[in-house]
Amino acid sequence: MSVPLAQTVQGGTALERLANLGLELPVLSANAYYVDHNKVGDSIHISGQLPFKDGVLLGQGVVGRDVELGAARELARHAALNCLAAAVQALGDLDAVRVVQMLVFVASAPDFGLQSKVAEGASELLIEVLGENGRHSRTAIGVAGLPLNTPVEIQMVCTAAS
Repeated sequence: MSVPLAQTVQGGTALERLANLGLELPVLSANAYYVDHNKVGDSIHISGQLPFKDGVLLGQGVVGRDVELGAARELARHAALNCLAAAVQALGDLDAVRVVQMLVFVASAPDFGLQSKVAEGASELLIEVLGENGRHSRTAIGVAGLPLNTPVEIQMVCTAAS
């Protein structure tokens, strides 16, 4: 049995912990074809988010060929941050967010088998910011390609923290 990752970032609120990481919630761009989140009952389904920052895609390429593991982990953190921004759109408060499930798509070379290590970058951010509300079930999948040639895309299901 493994020991859960400790929540080590200081701060009384999720926004304070985010700020202590040197991060802030981004403003997501609107899209005419889909919404960033959709509430169904108590569940909030977050559309796949790419690692955009200030409207700029932070990386392109295939992990294990064009993109190193460390860079891919950072891109996953940014995609997860964008997912949190979508969750806050739905709930109005970062402290109200509880992550239930995360699906991480990694554009990866056929012989790259460390998709779960890429996904850990996003998982760590969620736990650092949300503590126990950031612990989630997770799937990491290697794919041949993603939109805009991004290395990582993340989709989430959240709910209101109780």
